[in-house]
Amino acid sequence: MGVAGRGGPLQDAVLAAVVAFVLAVPLVGFEAVDLGSSGVGVRPRFQWVVIGVGAVFLARLVIAWAVRRTAWWRAVGHAFDAAQRLWPQEGARWFGIALVAFAVALPFLPFSSRYLVDVATNVLIYIMLGWGLNVVVGLAGLLDLGYVAFYAVGAYSFALISQWLGLGFWQALPIAGLLSATFGVLLGFPVLRLRGDYLAIVTLGFGEMIRIILLNWSSLTGGPNGISGIPRPSLFGLEFLPRVPAGRATFHEFFHVGFSQEQRIVYLYFVILALALITNLFTLRLRRLPIGRAWEALREDEIASRALGINPTSVKLSAFAIGAMLGGFAGAFFATRLGFISPESFTFQESATILAIVVLGGMGSQLGVVLAAIVLATLPEFGRIFADFRMLLFGAAMVGIMVWRPRGLLAHREPSLRLHAKGAPSLVGEPAE
Repeated sequence: MGVAGRGGPLQDAVLAAVVAFVLAVPLVGFEAVDLGSSGVGVRPRFQWVVIGVGAVFLARLVIAWAVRRTAWWRAVGHAFDAAQRLWPQEGARWFGIALVAFAVALPFLPFSSRYLVDVATNVLIYIMLGWGLNVVVGLAGLLDLGYVAFYAVGAYSFALISQWLGLGFWQALPIAGLLSATFGVLLGFPVLRLRGDYLAIVTLGFGEMIRIILLNWSSLTGGPNGISGIPRPSLFGLEFLPRVPAGRATFHEFFHVGFSQEQRIVYLYFVILALALITNLFTLRLRRLPIGRAWEALREDEIASRALGINPTSVKLSAFAIGAMLGGFAGAFFATRLGFISPESFTFQESATILAIVVLGGMGSQLGVVLAAIVLATLPEFGRIFADFRMLLFGAAMVGIMVWRPRGLLAHREPSLRLHAKGAPSLVGEPAE
């Protein structure tokens, strides 16, 4: 048994490589070639099979070796948890304030560039989506694999409202959020009795249904061609354009500065930053209200919650509605930022990424969502030099994080409600992250 135990990691890696080889040969081992009058033939391209099998072998070997070192991993995890518990609540607050200050100053720093501001804007979109899904998954404990559907509803609602009614971004934003919340309630009603894996399957199907509807309802959504010409937000009526029709004003003319495309980029960055901060304050406030405590009670034990008089129907519907509304706000900004949307932007991969942000950051942790969003949203950018292996690097990084921190980066969180020695309940001032 000792010999078998010592050979365990190597045996697991060889077995994984064999399975990868068997699956990869029929999938990517051959490619079709045109033989002219002879028809179509195939030719081998085993270089990709060799690269894939080698990557699977090395990854499985490293993971198996790491998992077998349980004592070392546990020591690292316990040390990380202890550091979080020793970190005072005031320190977490000041760390959050420092992050906000850095975000505000980012476009004006010496090393800042248009590319960096674009990446930061993308990160903030994922942070806002993560905080919205955190209401459903992290606080209410409802596993939602179709969150991208609300993201898509918000984006298409804003695009259609702006074109049909001629409303600007700020006028159409509340309507887009309201429509997304309505879809959240519509999803919530059929799944009230479902839990766990069954709930995840239904929400996954809902997300795919929305995407297919957007793809096939060409008369409304434009089908695969999408919707273009979506208006950009203005600053109190000032357009970020080189010239506008008579009777309208531009930003650079009003402030007597030269026109630059970076003005609109920076303005959009501050718009999503403001939306994300409002989302954070809104969700933190909800956690201290009775509805927030009802979400957490439902997540911990639904039967006990019923015994305490909590109505699971209204609690679940409120979580779906609020989470969907926040996703709709992010979708509306996504549409106005790009000026064009199509169903290809709202695939299951987006839902998986948002869910990974919530899980890796730590269920219910606001600051954890920020850290996870920074990691997962910027990781593909660092992998651009390995364009053919970006998803492989992305998956390996996620596996590594889950091996190191299976409960998320910030698994420790102070409770929203404490009981003093005399039995009087006292709300915690701010939930620590």
